[in-house]
Formats: sequence, structure tokens, C-alpha cells
Amino acid sequence: MRITSLASGSAGNAYCVEHGGAALMVDCGLSCRELSKRCKAADIDVSKIAAVVFTHNHADHVKGLATFHARRPDVELYANMMTADAIACATGVEDFCIFENGQRFEAAGFSVKAFSIPHDVPDPVGFLVGAGGCTYFHATDVGAPLDSIGVNLAEADYATLEFNHDPLMLASSARPESLKSRIRGARGHLSNGDAAELAAKFASGKLKVLALAHLSCECNVPHLALSAAKEALAASGKCGARIVALKQDSFVRITDDCAEGGL
Repeated sequence: MRITSLASGSAGNAYCVEHGGAALMVDCGLSCRELSKRCKAADIDVSKIAAVVFTHNHADHVKGLATFHARRPDVELYANMMTADAIACATGVEDFCIFENGQRFEAAGFSVKAFSIPHDVPDPVGFLVGAGGCTYFHATDVGAPLDSIGVNLAEADYATLEFNHDPLMLASSARPESLKSRIRGARGHLSNGDAAELAAKFASGKLKVLALAHLSCECNVPHLALSAAKEALAASGKCGARIVALKQDSFVRITDDCAEGGL
């Protein structure tokens, strides 16, 4: 299994999981032109993308979908019912395979399980993706560090988890108070500290890489997120995982392969 973040942040999100000659994309928040550019830079054959799974309907996760679907109607699209309805309203795309949260399903040869997360949209989810004996955990746009999310993280060999903001940077930013309250709220975004504590509490000894996702360009910097994660994992005695901060403007390889663990 090879896992790549093509873009991570409020300007657009797309992630690619490859195995066995097929690719599964998580969210479609890049234009087709930019998606092709990032895939080429990351040595990903965009024609191998066989399915897309959606976490929720916010624009930075779906804004490339209408054009992508028009050009690649063969690619299967997966979402739960409320997310599919919300995406259809925003993009006009209605051709979804519907999954139930908590149920495992197969998409493009990958085993996928969706789990509920708190965010201010209809029925948002994170994913566990399994293939080739490897399990990948994916959770961004998370309002609160719930144990129900952590138990899924405990299964992961590789994980992408939101580290959105530094509380002091958020408080001192020029953003409106209403937006600050939304971000801090239980259906907003995880701070560095909350995400780090969740990872330290639930990550198992088999976790090889923790990727820090959806860093705010105004209210976070990579070294703060990385420090929070490293300190929390070290304090919990879990120092074996490599920690990497994902980027908005370029791809980041999370892992090249994995041959142990799995769903």
C-alpha cells in the first residue's frame, strides 16, 4: 500500500491510497488540472483512480468533483446518504454508492469502514482503509477528540489526523470571533494539543507514521504541530512512529508500502 497526501488544508483536500494496481482517493477538493499535476509529481497514474470516498460536503473536499466526474464517469463515488445528498446539492453530482457508517464495504478492491466524527455538516465521517495487510486511518475536520475516533486510530499502521490550529495563534488572529468560536467548538476543528492527546492515548505500537493534516495557514505552523505530536507520543512511551506534517501546496508521501497488520 502506498499513501500520498496530494493536498491538505482549507484550500483543498485530496489523498490517494494505492494497492494492487488500483487507487482509492479520499475526497476530491482539487481541480482536475491540479489533481493531474499533483499526481504526476507524486508518480501516481491518475487513470488508476477507481473510486473516491467522501468524508463530508464542504467545498474544500468536493470542489473538483463535478469536472472530475464528467471526465471520469467510470470512477465509483462513495458517501453515506446525508453526505451524498449534501454533495449533490452543492455539485449536481448524484451518482453515489451509499454506505452505512460502521459497516465495512469494498471500493476498488480496498476494504473500507466509515466512522462518525463531529463536524458542522450532515453526518461527516473518517475512514479505515485496508489492503495488502495494512490499515490506514483517516480523520480530518474533527471537532472533538472522541474515544470513538480513537478506537479506530488504535487499528492503524498509518494514520492521518487533523492538527488544525494552535490555540494561542487562533486567539490572536484577526479572524472574527464567530469564526474563532466555530473552530474551537465541538463541531469545529482539532487543536494541536487535543489531536496530540488523542494520538498518544490510542495509537498502538504498530503505528509507523502519523501524518498531521489540515494545518491552518493562519493559525498554525508545522513546527508547533510536530512538537505537540512528538512530545505527547514520547510522554506516552510511543516513540516509534515517524511524524510528518502534510502540506497544502504540494504532495507529501505518507508511506510507500506496508505488509503487516490490516483490517
